Amino acid sequence: MTNQEYFFNMLPKEEFERIPYLPTMGAFVEWFTKEYATMPALSDTVNTLTYKELGQRVARRRAFIEGLGLPKGAHIAIFDRNSQDAIELFLAITSAGYVAMNFPSALPEMAVVGSCMKFDISALFVREEFMPLTAKLQGVKVLPAASIADTEAPVADIDPDSTAAIFFTGGTTGQPKGAVLSHRALMRGNYNAIFKPGKVIGVHRYIALLPLSHVFGLIAGTMGCFYTGNLIYTCEDMKATIGKLPALKPTILVIVPGICDILSGLVKMYGPQFLGGELRMIISGAANVPPRLVDIFTKLGVEFCFGYGLTETANLTSANANAVEKPTSIGRIYPGQETKVVDGELWVKGDNVFSGYYKDPEKTAEALTPDGWLRTGDLVHFDEEGFLYITGRIKNLIILSNGENVSPESLEEPFYADPCVRDAMVKEDELNGSPVIAVEILPLMPAFDGKPWEEVEAYMNELVRKINATLPSTHQIRKVTVRTEDFKRTGSMKVARV
Repeated sequence: MTNQEYFFNMLPKEEFERIPYLPTMGAFVEWFTKEYATMPALSDTVNTLTYKELGQRVARRRAFIEGLGLPKGAHIAIFDRNSQDAIELFLAITSAGYVAMNFPSALPEMAVVGSCMKFDISALFVREEFMPLTAKLQGVKVLPAASIADTEAPVADIDPDSTAAIFFTGGTTGQPKGAVLSHRALMRGNYNAIFKPGKVIGVHRYIALLPLSHVFGLIAGTMGCFYTGNLIYTCEDMKATIGKLPALKPTILVIVPGICDILSGLVKMYGPQFLGGELRMIISGAANVPPRLVDIFTKLGVEFCFGYGLTETANLTSANANAVEKPTSIGRIYPGQETKVVDGELWVKGDNVFSGYYKDPEKTAEALTPDGWLRTGDLVHFDEEGFLYITGRIKNLIILSNGENVSPESLEEPFYADPCVRDAMVKEDELNGSPVIAVEILPLMPAFDGKPWEEVEAYMNELVRKINATLPSTHQIRKVTVRTEDFKRTGSMKVARV
């Protein structure tokens, strides 16, 4: 089976033929406004907009933006939570021919100022509670996120290769950069998000749990929902929204593994009904997905899918709809991409690949070859069926005294296979003044059912002993730390390698 067949066969033929690939955000907004006109699109749990109503409000937002007198292509940022305002503004900015940038809601004052300067922001739409954080801005139009005109403006005539959005990216290490995505790239990511097993048009209820400033939350969640005519609930407070799951009754959740862990704990505490009783599918990504999560939710009757992507590939590079059979694979490559493995590293080429890092030609040249190949930095291999497996990150490699390279991710994999481990991080450290391979382990405490800490530590040390027994002496872990506190995490809840 080819990758194209793998994905195209997920959807019923009549639904697949109904959903076109559209190359610009303007065409996308126009299309879903008409195609799904009377279907529910966006809700704050009190008021619900149909797709026609959403399209009309986006058109009024475009009119307001047009009235600012900014040149086409100007950079306009959104500083908000996952609100109706934020979603409408992103659709309006991009469909009007401007460049959108979602600022993380936790951005402190000086980072707001620095980001506006670094990314040449001309206008900033701001949530009322965040307004004090913009007091030191100069040369930027600061506007309420609720701003909207009384009249409508049509979508712009947009070149698919012009810039649609800039996304913060930094991975688990390094300083954040701005990844530039063209309309063509963004829309390829949006289109890839339609591929899920079974019927997809108008059958799901989503919740915008993940930040819109993160490419996974925006594309796999929000835009994937709109492409398939489904309903999405806004989420201005994640903790409060998770508490409403029994009432919202989602049928699909697009979340990171850290949230999966939280949900599995709540299910253990309150029973499966906490998920609302109608959850059919979880799509997880942005971090390593432990096989135990696949097992937990599969037993609850929830289909578990996950995949792999980077901000630089408009989020969706591969997906695995066979998580039960292949729980350690990140899936098959989405159609429309070329891939090759160079010295163990995955390279990707296609119209989903980003244009570069904003105002950073040096980092861009490190990531993109002159002929358009993206060096992902991920070490991989494919199995005989075309399923992809990550074995590590080039930047994380540990260089042994004999010159051999060791991937910490490959050493972490057996820890994630253990049902009593929540997270693990392998790194280089020192013991008695000599360099050694070390591991920090975060136990999954509910698995120990109140046992004393000494037993938890003993279990983890025995687990390390068993894993070491499978490794050559040069790769064995010599230092073990069992953590009582969580790891420092990135915005997507990955363990931060610091």
